[in-house]
Amino acid sequence: MLLAMRWVVDGMNVIGARPDGWWRDRHAASVRLVEQLERWAARGGEQVTVVFERPPSPPICSEVVEVACAPRPRRDSADDEIVRRVLADPEPGAIAVVTSDGELAGRVRAAGATVRPAGSFRSQLDETPEGPSGPA
Repeated sequence: MLLAMRWVVDGMNVIGARPDGWWRDRHAASVRLVEQLERWAARGGEQVTVVFERPPSPPICSEVVEVACAPRPRRDSADDEIVRRVLADPEPGAIAVVTSDGELAGRVRAAGATVRPAGSFRSQLDETPEGPSGPA
């Protein structure tokens, strides 16, 4: 039986994959990423979770993408949350983690997940057409 692939996205790693000025407004960059993930997920019927180190403020809500954060914000806490989710999953082989963080990639591979590079994934998101109503 083929398992449907589920995606866990290292949010800031994907945002930071391109130096487009995201650091001037991290929240706006996070909102843009979630909007791109929504279009991509809806188009392909993908199950997507994006993980941030701290809860976005104001909160980012989505009916298509799960927006998650680490329980305690600190350096690499999003990585720890991603690993926790992979280890807790009964089918880690059905998870693709999107990151270019080598240490995180090694940890999730050891737990049974696959890894997709953040840069090429972000390029794929950038190529996803917007819906018929234009930008969200």
